[in-house]
Amino acid sequence: MPTFEQLSCPIDKQSLSLQERSLVCPNGHSFDIAKSGYVNLLPVQNKRSKDPGDSKEMVSYRQSFLNLDHYFPIVKHMIDQWPDALKAQSPCRVLDAGCGEGYYLHHLLNEFSQRDVLLQGIGLDISKWAVTAASKRTKNATWIVGSNAGLPMPDKCLDLVLCLFGFPVFSEFYRTLSDQGYMLLVESGEEHLLELREILYPSIHAYKATHSDGIEGFTLVAESSLHYPFKLNSQDEIHQLLCMTPHIHKASYEGKEAVKELNEISVTAHVKFRWYQKATEEDHNAE
Repeated sequence: MPTFEQLSCPIDKQSLSLQERSLVCPNGHSFDIAKSGYVNLLPVQNKRSKDPGDSKEMVSYRQSFLNLDHYFPIVKHMIDQWPDALKAQSPCRVLDAGCGEGYYLHHLLNEFSQRDVLLQGIGLDISKWAVTAASKRTKNATWIVGSNAGLPMPDKCLDLVLCLFGFPVFSEFYRTLSDQGYMLLVESGEEHLLELREILYPSIHAYKATHSDGIEGFTLVAESSLHYPFKLNSQDEIHQLLCMTPHIHKASYEGKEAVKELNEISVTAHVKFRWYQKATEEDHNAE
């Protein structure tokens, strides 16, 4: 069950304590816990728009697509690569930074519970619609509306930060990770959804690897990739996938119209995994 322990006020960084159905800091800032069980720790002054992040409609499309389990091999690959040091942590404090509607964290919690590995999961996303959906998916995690740019939690309170297809803020990940804590970046590979992109765009841009020069404060300890085909069997499934990706906004009108004519398509999943470990403060200061 979510504990809401070790969370910080997003306004003044003070510790939050649970008082009935609210989290309250010593200076009187109060944040109500929603009926579905999440808490909104994204103050109005920290929003760049009235309704930041994924829209309610986009979250619905993503949830429908992910529930088909075409991406479940990503969960399995993460578990297969899980560091022994994290398996030994009890509990292992995990933040899914940019959790979306909670698919990955939900399955990680379930899978590890069957292996007698205790995870204490926190899911955070800037979209209130995503976090609302996540909090309805499972009650076995702490769900937060918040921003990676200012994680509402104290220093060194996490053992692992996951960032799956998201927007990492490495300084905040470094701050909140315990000494020798881990960070996992999961990103699209060169051939990810290539068959769909070839229909959407007149040409495909050359692939550029991210963070090829390394990440300050972190040491790359393992990397791997996952490459497999899957099939979408209806226009509804194709539309769900398209609408949960940036391609729905980036692709041309002609490309999107061509995709509407499809009733099935086989596509490639190509996903890259990079495990990093937090450098010691001495090594970090020496960089």
